[in-house]
Amino acid sequence: MLVIIDEREIVTSGYTCRFGSEGVSSAGFCPEEFREWVTTVADADLNAVEAFLLGDCRDRQVYPKLIRERSRAPVIAMNDAPSLEQTLDLFAAGVDDVVRKPVHVREILARVGAIKRRREYEQESAAVGDLRVFFDGRDPELKGAVLPLPRRERRILEYLVNNRGRRVSKAQIFNSIYGIFDENVEENVVESHISKLRKKLRRQLGYDPINSVRYLGYRLDDCV
Repeated sequence: MLVIIDEREIVTSGYTCRFGSEGVSSAGFCPEEFREWVTTVADADLNAVEAFLLGDCRDRQVYPKLIRERSRAPVIAMNDAPSLEQTLDLFAAGVDDVVRKPVHVREILARVGAIKRRREYEQESAAVGDLRVFFDGRDPELKGAVLPLPRRERRILEYLVNNRGRRVSKAQIFNSIYGIFDENVEENVVESHISKLRKKLRRQLGYDPINSVRYLGYRLDDCV
């Protein structure tokens, strides 16, 4: 999920709509709402945020520090007009990137991915036994062959791989895939996606690599 901060509702709603068309959940905040939210939201919900987009708002230099106190997700500032001084001030404040509007949402997603790949804790892909999962939108590979997956199933698999060795709850998966503010989708849809994903992996691997415990959640076990 991506979070957009901007004083203008037309901007936040516009980006939310465009990200939605790319299959990426997002939420828009006005600055005042965001400051309250980021300081009070539960850690599990905040961990679902993949990046923060900082648009037009007063005292923008304050927000990167506010975000960094609770999250390591990339912070990208979006400028309406070119300004070297403003750009340098934003980098000094701690943003990871500055882009000039108008900017296509696919470019923003590509920049978020590039920032993540530069960080030690993120990789372009991860191998779990014979399964290789990519974090750039490509389908996973199993024993070198592409395993086509619907977008939601692929993103769930990516989330499980990023958290392998740890058990994650249905709510955590839902928040990461659909966003914490999507009230139009029931949380139980995660169970349906995971059921279909497990059947495909079981058919190809000969066993089920997703360990599930009722009320505790899911964990991706090492593929042998």
